[in-house]
Amino acid sequence: MKINLLTISLTLLSMVSQAQTQLVKNLQAGKAQTLVVYGTSLTAGAGGHAWVDSVAANLNNKYHNNLTVYNAAKSAMWSTWGVQHLEDSVISKKPDAVLIEFSMNDAFLNYKTSRELAELNLNYMIDRIKLFNPDCEIILQTMDIALDRHAAARPELITYYDLYRQVAKKRKLLLIDHYPHWKAILDKGKEEYLKYVPDGLHPDPEGARKIIAPYVIERLMEGK
Repeated sequence: MKINLLTISLTLLSMVSQAQTQLVKNLQAGKAQTLVVYGTSLTAGAGGHAWVDSVAANLNNKYHNNLTVYNAAKSAMWSTWGVQHLEDSVISKKPDAVLIEFSMNDAFLNYKTSRELAELNLNYMIDRIKLFNPDCEIILQTMDIALDRHAAARPELITYYDLYRQVAKKRKLLLIDHYPHWKAILDKGKEEYLKYVPDGLHPDPEGARKIIAPYVIERLMEGK
């Protein structure tokens, strides 16, 4: 019985290890890692810094400060900007992993970014990062839900989120899909949602730490 229990325990540990992202596996192995987060104000703003910093602190507490995180996102930007600034904002940091989210602003009507162009831009960024480092782990994110005037300016947001889901599936990339969590909160009523997203677009620092950061950590730890 002891042998069986030991075998089961080792098997479970092996399964957990295999499920983890390469980033976490390398951190566990004591290897220094560099993570770049890239996207819109949902990553660059106050709420963005809150969730990014929380993720960095959590992983560094677990893995002996071996993780360096660069927040290379910029407010009011979209994937065309992401392509244009990929070299200086991401490649120059020599990342081991990159988290990407541009859907919220790709869906913004004023930027005239069709779904096809958004897909082209996203695949270009993935291809360029992989050309720089084939082992770089690329992780895609969908974010929250826009309300009121922000929603009116992004009438097809869900189709841009679907694009990220489809690309992640096709290219076998990890997807961190925050949308269902925000939908569950919104389903409780607009007033409840605005407690976390006061302006109807940007999660505030508390909301970002409570809703976004834990799920990013969870997905990084469990992998695909």
